[in-house]
Amino acid sequence: MTLRSWNVRTGLVVLTWLVALVGVTIAGDAVPASHWLMIHLLGLGAASNAILIWSWYFTEAVLRLSHTESRRSQAARLLLFNAGAVTVVIGYGVVGAADGGVRGGTWWAILAGALTAGAAIAWHGVDLVRRIRSALPSRFGGMVRYYVASAVFLLVGVGFGATMTRGDLPGDWPERSAVAHAGLNIFGWVGITVVGTLVTLWPTILRTRMADGVERAAARALPVLCGAVTLLVVGALIGVLTVAAVGVAAYAAAVGYIAWSHADEVRRKKPTGFASLSVLAGVLWLLGGLVVLAVAYATAPDWVTAYERLNVLTTALLGGFLAQVLLGALSYLIPVVLGRKPSATQQSMRVLDLGGPLRVGAANAGLAVWALPGEGWPHRLAAAVAVAALASFIPLAVWSAVKALRPTETDGPRPRPTQRPGGVVLGALAAGVAAVVVAGAVGVAIDPASVGLTGGNQSGVVATGHTTTVQIGIAGMRFTPGRIVVPRGDRLVIELTNTGDQTHDLVMPTGARTPRLAPGDHAALDAGIVGTSMQGWCSLPGHRQMGMVLDVVVPEAPAQNTPSSTTPDRHGETADLAADPGPDFVAHDPRMPPLPAGRVHRITLDVRDVERQVAPGVTVTQWPYGTVDADGRYRGGAPGPTLRGRVGDRFEVTLVNSASMGHSIDFHAGSLAPDRPMRTIQPGESLNYTFTATRSGVWLYHCSTMPMATHIANGMFGAVIIDPPNLPDVDQEYVLVQSEVFLGGPDGTADPDKIAAEKPDLVVFNGYANQYDHRPLTARVGQRVRIWVLAAGPNRGTAFHVVGGQFDTVWKEGAYLLRPDGPRSGGSQVLDLAPAQGGFVELTFPEAGHYPFVTHAMVDAERGAHGVIAVSPAR
Repeated sequence: MTLRSWNVRTGLVVLTWLVALVGVTIAGDAVPASHWLMIHLLGLGAASNAILIWSWYFTEAVLRLSHTESRRSQAARLLLFNAGAVTVVIGYGVVGAADGGVRGGTWWAILAGALTAGAAIAWHGVDLVRRIRSALPSRFGGMVRYYVASAVFLLVGVGFGATMTRGDLPGDWPERSAVAHAGLNIFGWVGITVVGTLVTLWPTILRTRMADGVERAAARALPVLCGAVTLLVVGALIGVLTVAAVGVAAYAAAVGYIAWSHADEVRRKKPTGFASLSVLAGVLWLLGGLVVLAVAYATAPDWVTAYERLNVLTTALLGGFLAQVLLGALSYLIPVVLGRKPSATQQSMRVLDLGGPLRVGAANAGLAVWALPGEGWPHRLAAAVAVAALASFIPLAVWSAVKALRPTETDGPRPRPTQRPGGVVLGALAAGVAAVVVAGAVGVAIDPASVGLTGGNQSGVVATGHTTTVQIGIAGMRFTPGRIVVPRGDRLVIELTNTGDQTHDLVMPTGARTPRLAPGDHAALDAGIVGTSMQGWCSLPGHRQMGMVLDVVVPEAPAQNTPSSTTPDRHGETADLAADPGPDFVAHDPRMPPLPAGRVHRITLDVRDVERQVAPGVTVTQWPYGTVDADGRYRGGAPGPTLRGRVGDRFEVTLVNSASMGHSIDFHAGSLAPDRPMRTIQPGESLNYTFTATRSGVWLYHCSTMPMATHIANGMFGAVIIDPPNLPDVDQEYVLVQSEVFLGGPDGTADPDKIAAEKPDLVVFNGYANQYDHRPLTARVGQRVRIWVLAAGPNRGTAFHVVGGQFDTVWKEGAYLLRPDGPRSGGSQVLDLAPAQGGFVELTFPEAGHYPFVTHAMVDAERGAHGVIAVSPAR
């Protein structure tokens, strides 16, 4: 493999991470843990790969070694590192976010990924040391020591990162670990690498000779930089903020000392191209961020505040410093290493420099607005301009590589980017800034409240004199409810109870906040007079990034004041899943109905419009299949009654439509032409539906009138269980039907927009959120328990799991997958069912206790698909 083809392939690795970063940035909150993903796709993905690739390249260059040696081991290191990085990103940013938090096997996956990436970094560092020892003395050999030092710091930083994701660190250790992790990775791994590389790369980009004193300054600064990072970490470990602040200040002084040694180079050759301007801007962001951070740490009253201040500087340190230095350096290196001849290099360089000053001006102005306190449309649009300016590097890099490898004939020499007149550069920079100003002005026009203009700000709104009080709980990494509606002008008081199993708090953009709440603790937060929608969050490290936010929605039109509640109206736009349904609550009977003695089963199902609760205080309108008892009382709710029989049994069902619109019924347990029995009947009509059960299974029945998803979502479903032959008796037998609830539709019915978007408010077993938390299923130690499960949808399947239990029998879609007397000796942890599929599992419990059952799609479990089996001692 030639050096050129090697550089193309490794460059694609960095480019892939950058593309993923841009995709997540554009998607924003639509992607779980988007903030965490953006940080790590840039830092752990693109930047770390670039450091591994180019630090080795520069090591070979300054030590005068062959660029073709050790290529296989370098490729293996890159593969190993990326395997670890991808595992961490998937484990924390994808699986952890979807599950509502890092737990159990997810954390072990993160740890495995961290160890794998760490092994690659250790290998890299050891090989660098070997290269230094085996090479002849070199003028710039000291630069390689920067790379060795940075690798050591990253190894420690990876350890802190894996530790802090556990989520169970006591006291202020989460914040202290986060501060140490950020310092080691940003200042130790990235910062020291950048400072060392720019010793030779910066004058090369400017095309001027190195200034006197640069080498001496670099040699003196390395011990100071290493000591400063060490001080920062020691301060975090011993819990003394002053020590950490001194470490940051010392680091800033060392970076400033080296930067000053390069000043003569800038005086002799002004930066005019994208590469030089971007790198210069990145270094200035680093210096400014270090000074602000040192002051922030020195004045912070505690580690919680210190971490929050570090979090505020994320845009400056990652977007301003890291992204700009990375893109600027690559803009110079790509043409140089890929160009087949000088003319090809020049063509490639001109492509990457297209609109260079304009892009730098727009990126930095946008980043500056993005980094300022506040939120709203001005910030969003400024951020969009910055992202567009930075992301333009990706298509230009591809085009540049093509030009370098396949140059075209030129019509003569053209000015280089370094020869651009100063006036042109300043004009282009100003144009970029102007683009951000225009975007900000548009944002202000859209959202004047975000900058304090009359009409939407919190202070300028007319108070109604009414107080809206809401009760908020916590489930996993979610506030419950996660969205509340408050009339404009009301005072908002939030009563937060930590019903989760970790420490949490709530911070509002107005500055109001609760203290840190341990599980079971309670606090009230006065958010003041509310005039515009806003979003609160949990300030513990990583929790906000994992989606722990609270949306406060203020309707555009003034709302009439109503009594305060977590459910703004009777149709329940929000649901407090932590609330107790009360002593009179009767759960849906989960017990399996007995097998009828006869072989012909006759039943009348009556469809009516009924109001029923689906969570505490949340009432909806449904159209379920119900029955009328001997006393003439109607009994109906989702799911409909469970029908049971054997293979060969005949079912004669009379469907009566007593509702306000047309409905139908479709029995999956029968095999027959659907034309007549599944037709829609109008209100007041009835039909007879007869079928013979020819195969065993857990079969769905549901309304098939279009739109079918809406009818199912409004409670029109149930189960038909046809026992498999020779089904043995068990001690306890239950039926659980999982379905989705979409709140906020017309007249209290399911919201069709949410159905189409597949965004349920609740996911429930047997029609009511968390009902078996309050009225558990029961069993005794040693008893065999069979649980039949049906995924009614309309859109989501289930991954049924009993926490603390293992299934020794699994029967799914008409066949045994596992039996205790079968050829397999293993067990099962999940019964996985797609929408409309069914099956059963069996298990015994080894000891008394409370065994939760959930769908292991944890975001759905936290929406209400959760219950408990209370196991008492054996008699």
